[in-house]
Amino acid sequence: MKSVTIYTDGACSGNPGPGGWGAILIYGPHQKELSGGEASTTNNRMELTAVIRALERLKEPCAVELYSDSKYVIDALTLGWAKAWRAKGWRKPDKKPALNPDLWERLLELCDTHQVTCHWVKGHAENPFNNRCDQLAVMESMKFKDGEA
Repeated sequence: MKSVTIYTDGACSGNPGPGGWGAILIYGPHQKELSGGEASTTNNRMELTAVIRALERLKEPCAVELYSDSKYVIDALTLGWAKAWRAKGWRKPDKKPALNPDLWERLLELCDTHQVTCHWVKGHAENPFNNRCDQLAVMESMKFKDGEA
């Protein structure tokens, strides 16, 4: 099984508002940057989309080291929240609906395909890959703000 490292980030100007996401895939000496955005979205949707789009790019099941500054994404995966929400019909323990079930459903499918190990990284700190993902995400969100997209 190939080992791939993925860094992701999402950004939103307003919440909801124009948003963007960025991802970097690293396989051996190779690096691939991905990014995209939406005119009206939330920060959490962009964080999730970044991870989904990166995992969808993989052509075969891989061992993935995932790095994100999103506690929402990392905690929901590592602490089993997302699987529990799905098991309870996308309801949280307080019986309120879980947000973003469409994206969580897709992400959980991808996590069943790949062996994903999650790592939380401090945002806007010393990690050059996380900082580059943030730049990509902000750049994409600005396209919608400026009417380019």
